[in-house]
Amino acid sequence: MEKIIIKPFGPSILKVKMPDDLIVKLNNYTEKKSSENLDEQKLNAGDKLAGNVTQEISIEEEFIKTSGFGNFLMEETANWIYSTNKKKRIRNFRLVGSWIVRQYKNEFNPLHTHTGHVSGVGYLKVPRNFGSTVQKNKPNKNGHLQLVHGSKLFLSDSILDIKPEIGDFYFFPHYVMHTVYPFTDTLEERRSVSFNAFIDPEIFSSVD
Repeated sequence: MEKIIIKPFGPSILKVKMPDDLIVKLNNYTEKKSSENLDEQKLNAGDKLAGNVTQEISIEEEFIKTSGFGNFLMEETANWIYSTNKKKRIRNFRLVGSWIVRQYKNEFNPLHTHTGHVSGVGYLKVPRNFGSTVQKNKPNKNGHLQLVHGSKLFLSDSILDIKPEIGDFYFFPHYVMHTVYPFTDTLEERRSVSFNAFIDPEIFSSVD
């Protein structure tokens, strides 16, 4: 599995590819839950999250375990921290929660941070076209994720711009601010999956 560690502005960002079978399982889970009464199951995460989007579905703990999604998150988090934090191995990984975001045209996710120690987002569905910009000579950020940290300095950017691709999964510290721009001109869905987790407190707070 290809792994890329990105260090654009201080904290490192891990980019990996999700296994194809896991993408299928998460999409099937989404389709199933979208047709059910989420409020009755206490799986409607919309009131607890920042997004202004069509639907946000909390993922059940049993599915996280049986699908292999929990193991994927734990193993990639451990590898990322080992590779970037002087070979320190985490012994604890406690998932706070995970959820699926179903976003359609003109919807967005405002700038925000997460709880826990580590967070991440992966892509399950992406529109073939995010639409055009009003001013044709401007970079098209429609539907993009942007990670923001600090301010722009000499030889140091403060924004990492990410165009979603199916299967890409990004891991980052919980405090990294991020936002998702709206898109236009399509009825297709932009579908992502996110998580928050705690790791060993002494490793998270280590600055050496």
